[in-house]
Amino acid sequence: MENDNSTVVKEFILLGLTQSRDIQLLVFVLILIFYLIILLGNFLIILTIRSDPGLTAPLYFFLDNLAFLDASYSFIVAPRMLVEFLSEKKVISYRGCITQLFSSLFLHFLGGGEGLLLVVMSFDCYIAICHPLHYSTVMNPRACHALLLALWLGGFIHSIIQVALILHLPFCGPNQLDNFFCDVPQVIKLACTDTFVVELLMVFNSGLMMLLCFLGLLASYAVILCHVHLSSSEGKSKAVSTCTTHIIVIFLMFGPGIFIYTRPFRAFPADKVVSLFHTVIFPLLNPVIYTLHNQEVKASMRRLFSHHIA
Repeated sequence: MENDNSTVVKEFILLGLTQSRDIQLLVFVLILIFYLIILLGNFLIILTIRSDPGLTAPLYFFLDNLAFLDASYSFIVAPRMLVEFLSEKKVISYRGCITQLFSSLFLHFLGGGEGLLLVVMSFDCYIAICHPLHYSTVMNPRACHALLLALWLGGFIHSIIQVALILHLPFCGPNQLDNFFCDVPQVIKLACTDTFVVELLMVFNSGLMMLLCFLGLLASYAVILCHVHLSSSEGKSKAVSTCTTHIIVIFLMFGPGIFIYTRPFRAFPADKVVSLFHTVIFPLLNPVIYTLHNQEVKASMRRLFSHHIA
């Protein structure tokens, strides 16, 4: 996206979630509440895991990183949304939109990393349940750090492709963005050139990746549940509960992304609502669901509270 003479658009108009001022204020309050809960909740999870020497298993290592990713993800999106909801003039300059696109690079970096982290956590669950005797060998600290490095690298490559696809597009026509911030799918719609190839590459980079991860995760947990069903009853209920928890998070994480990125970039009435839940609400639910179904983490939190209160 070069700012030369072919670029006529100097600013973009953000249509936001709604034009009703009362609804904007209501959504502002709700987002602020969820934002504070996300930060405090994820910070508590990170503090609990890192302060308890008993929570050293790979599961807690990955849960710690999941909480960090969700907190960082909401930290990028929520403050920007809050500012837009209070702003009377919902206009952003051309340069400001470019800046937001580069911040979206970090957003997609975190989102891609989180999706890959769920894949790693499913692999950890598979080894723990289906091959428990080999678990300590396969999921050793070096392997865990290597997997973490790989998912960060994967998220970085994913985000670079997202933004690189849009940098060369010319903008000389409409300038209304049907969203509350500049994001790649909405900006692509405004390019005054044929964007079929760009949209196709975006679908492959985001939509197809999400769909394949989603289907792969469901298949892996189906294998785990079948193995649990055929095994002895010892520990069966805990394994089923763990798999159910992971499957819920998978649907929350990948469902909205698949809805947005696996189809051509056309405006749908539900897009902004799905985007709102995907970027603000679900980052709260993911680590909370994991934590509420984990007795060890809950017990450690109680010890942490009692220690500081006493």
